[in-house]
Amino acid sequence: MAQLASQGLGGVVFPKAENAADLVPMAEAVGRGGILIPLIESGKGLDTVDAIAGAPQVLRLAFGHLDFQVDLGLSCDPDELELASVRLMLVMASRRADLPMPIDGVTADWKDVARLEKDAHRARRGGFGGKLCIHPSQVAIVQKAMGPTPDEVAWAKRVVEAAEAAAGGVVSLDGRMVDMPVVLHAQRLLALDAQGQRRG
Repeated sequence: MAQLASQGLGGVVFPKAENAADLVPMAEAVGRGGILIPLIESGKGLDTVDAIAGAPQVLRLAFGHLDFQVDLGLSCDPDELELASVRLMLVMASRRADLPMPIDGVTADWKDVARLEKDAHRARRGGFGGKLCIHPSQVAIVQKAMGPTPDEVAWAKRVVEAAEAAAGGVVSLDGRMVDMPVVLHAQRLLALDAQGQRRG
């Protein structure tokens, strides 16, 4: 690993992260400029997720949901409602550690575009900022699905414009109250859209 780091290795996705101490040797191997993305794939990893999120050189968390199901003996439906609380715990741990939004796990059937889109939309709604891919054909689909829809962008622009016109006060838009949390959400959507435009 140290040899790879000397040749320009940027970072490592660390599988089955279960405690922060396990990350220390890897952080040392990749060097100060290297980053770590720990995969939470077990009950033990979830139990220590705050310590893992706060470990040196951790860029963000990722969810290995398939191995997690095996570890806990779960049999999830395709919508994976059984894992909703687990995903939320990763989102909250990321926020507490001031990390970017976590990365959701793969959609194993890379030919099922509809499933991939649903999974990516669920991830974005649930507070995830990315999704692992197992095939190059998934990348563009995930990037599009993780961004806001045209309707969301149009709404966000109207919210920001209304808030600016109100000079920081509470305003009504389409019969609904627009206060600071709503404005911040709109600004986040516009930032995501701008990020997607730069990528595209």
